Amino acid sequence: MSRQVYIGNLALGGGADVRIQSMTTTSTENVSQTLTQIMRLYEAGCELVRVAVRNESDARAIREIRAKSPLPIVADIHFSSKLAILAIESGANKIRINPGNIGGEADIRRVADCVRAHKIPVRVGSNTGSIEKSYLEQYGKSARSLVESALHNVGILEKFGVHEIVISVKASSVPLTVEAYRLLHKQTEYPLHVGVTEAGTKENGIVKSSVGIGSLLLDGIGDTLRVSLTDDPVEEVYAAERILRACDLRKNYVEVISCPTCGRCEWNSMRLAQTVEDHVFSIRKRLKVAVMGCVVNGPGEAKDCDLGIAGGKDKCVIFRKGEAERTVAAEDAEREFIKELDAMLREKGQEV
Repeated sequence: MSRQVYIGNLALGGGADVRIQSMTTTSTENVSQTLTQIMRLYEAGCELVRVAVRNESDARAIREIRAKSPLPIVADIHFSSKLAILAIESGANKIRINPGNIGGEADIRRVADCVRAHKIPVRVGSNTGSIEKSYLEQYGKSARSLVESALHNVGILEKFGVHEIVISVKASSVPLTVEAYRLLHKQTEYPLHVGVTEAGTKENGIVKSSVGIGSLLLDGIGDTLRVSLTDDPVEEVYAAERILRACDLRKNYVEVISCPTCGRCEWNSMRLAQTVEDHVFSIRKRLKVAVMGCVVNGPGEAKDCDLGIAGGKDKCVIFRKGEAERTVAAEDAEREFIKELDAMLREKGQEV
């Protein structure tokens, strides 16, 4: 089990839930826009948010952002120890730096002193574009060079008394990312931030992230994750939630199973499956629901579901726990099934 650190009041590592995080795409100094986006991320299920600190205006804006944000704020800083210190003093709950590009030893010491004084954690990471030159020359662009580079920078912070650390070793290559994290996991007890960097646009990025992050989570590796997408960051949060659910690391949700359909399906089960999934995605109650195209994939295959529906040419059967409850006309299936679903949710104390 990894060590535990706190970002504000949020526990990370040490047996805590795997935390979902994202990063704002707004100019941080524009406090209003940044807070609007943070609120959207929060409502989508984000638990931790990172903001870019490019200049003093961004760093100073953190004070107001943190005061009004429902999420802990991570300041992302490169190339300036002065900005790192200003961001910490402005109230950042955590910083993300690379000691190798923050300045000389005196600069790193000043940042370390400030981190310790404010009792906040630091994320240190390497990716394939920021591997220390000596390790790149020795091992090439590899899992070993990623890990050695990250641990080298961790060692610099440890030298100056910083031990509240989170580590990442990301690549755009899924196999390289997975190999690097597996290697790192064997060498440290610090909590790990996992993700596939520069994963791409929404569709391709979700596939790459799901394969990479999912592989690690199923190995028990990872304490927080970001799905990096060239898209609205809210989509990152939705994707992260789905990955955690698929890995059985989120329990309190409505699971929707549906068959892929085939030539036997004579009603619009695809539309109903999507409608049901959209209807329940944000609900935090444990329930399993099935939308099946025909009797072959009907109550039998979904016997463990709380509620389900299976269709024929003109009629659909609504069933509970694998037992038929009532038959409805196919054209009424969507309305009647949603009505049954909402009634079941109300039984569980969910407002609908």
